Amino acid sequence: MAGVLEVVWAFSMKQSDGFTRLWPSLVTGVAMLASFFLLATAMRALPLGTAYTVWTGIGAIGAFVVGIAVLGEAVSGIRVVAALMIVGGLVLMKLSSQ
Repeated sequence: MAGVLEVVWAFSMKQSDGFTRLWPSLVTGVAMLASFFLLATAMRALPLGTAYTVWTGIGAIGAFVVGIAVLGEAVSGIRVVAALMIVGGLVLMKLSSQ
């Protein structure tokens, strides 16, 4: 959930237009705080490297997908391969911490 909220705050930050729009700016702040809180909670049970890597990876892939699906950002083969490599790294990181 911390990673999902990272996607929320990244998207709402984009929508805030440099924090010049009130509601997207407020959503950004609330989602950031909630995401950090949930990450800190996860770190009670997970190693730092695993928790942080999975959190940022979910955020990166989620922002990539939202950028394409919602914001109409460009899709290219190399971007898709890069995203798949991130997913592969996340899977390996999680498997290594078991």
